[in-house]
Amino acid sequence: MARVFVLNGVNLGALGTRRPEVYGTLTLGDIERRLRERFPKVGFEFRQTDYEGEMVGFVHEARESDGIVINPGAWTHYSYALHDALEAVEGVPKVEVHLSNVHAREPWRRHSVISPAVDAVVAGMGPYGYEVAVGYVLGRSETGEVRR
Repeated sequence: MARVFVLNGVNLGALGTRRPEVYGTLTLGDIERRLRERFPKVGFEFRQTDYEGEMVGFVHEARESDGIVINPGAWTHYSYALHDALEAVEGVPKVEVHLSNVHAREPWRRHSVISPAVDAVVAGMGPYGYEVAVGYVLGRSETGEVRR
């Protein structure tokens, strides 16, 4: 059974109530349920934290997994610690996910220090983006095709 970590960063615990016009009304629990239904043969590890050091620890823990799907939230734009942790996890497919289309929002949201350390980026697809990211990770891990 494939094991995939789904990591959610700062402020994502407030999904469903925080700016629903931007992020939608689904909660992280709803997204988790959707992924478990869509991929019943995957062993998921779902984590959310508002603490950067804890997130770095989650990334290190995922070192032996089949893939990482990460929505870093605001850390996307400035967390070199998270970038370095992801970069250090070699041989594991990694996808950065954003619910909203960050490229259609404020200019400061358009730059990611995380993107160079992952294999793919999904943005603007709402909760469906998580499903796309997991599908990508599973496809990459099945073929053994990883960037690093």
